[in-house]
Amino acid sequence: MAETATAEAGFRRRELSKTQRLMVRAMKAAWSVPMFPITVEVDMTAALARRQAGATVTDILLLHCAATLAKHPGLNAHWQDEGVVEYDDVNLGLAVASDRGLTVPVIHRAQALSLAEIAGKRKALVDKVRSGRIGIAEVTGGTFTISNLGMLGVSRFTAIINPPQVAILAVGSTVRRQVWHDGKPDWRPMAELTLTSDHRAVDGAHAAAFLNDLKSRLEADVDH
Repeated sequence: MAETATAEAGFRRRELSKTQRLMVRAMKAAWSVPMFPITVEVDMTAALARRQAGATVTDILLLHCAATLAKHPGLNAHWQDEGVVEYDDVNLGLAVASDRGLTVPVIHRAQALSLAEIAGKRKALVDKVRSGRIGIAEVTGGTFTISNLGMLGVSRFTAIINPPQVAILAVGSTVRRQVWHDGKPDWRPMAELTLTSDHRAVDGAHAAAFLNDLKSRLEADVDH
């Protein structure tokens, strides 16, 4: 991002980078989409326990999201020519912030990867984004996107769909809350997940079914 000097003191004009200009065009297209968000709370106890094996919470979310999307192909899809194109492969985009703006690298065929493989690919892609070495093939072909702002202390937010994709998942921070567990109050690590969907392609019941299945997988931390 370049800052241009002005004739008057007290302010500066900041020019957008190429990446940011592309993002602006994408966001203009996104706002023409009839979007709706729904949110669930997830007990992250099982996911946090697995994190000790070397994977981050984001990696665990990617793993379970890929498996859930494989069972809900209507969300692993693109809106195209007044129709919905559903994909067999789950190509997960992950929103990554850098000095160059927001970039969404893609983990291709995520449904076929183990947690360790997802963690390795996620780390390599994030490193490439932040060092400016990411290639075109690594940011194209996404069928669904995850945006995780939990590490920045954001408890809940609504993400904007990345067209032509029909849905995006926003992940908030994990916070200890007192909830009912096994019939009694207990302090548990809870996170809020918000799914934004394109209402042309996804109805409320389908979006809710996907989120509830993802919640169940995360709380059980099942592998299949």
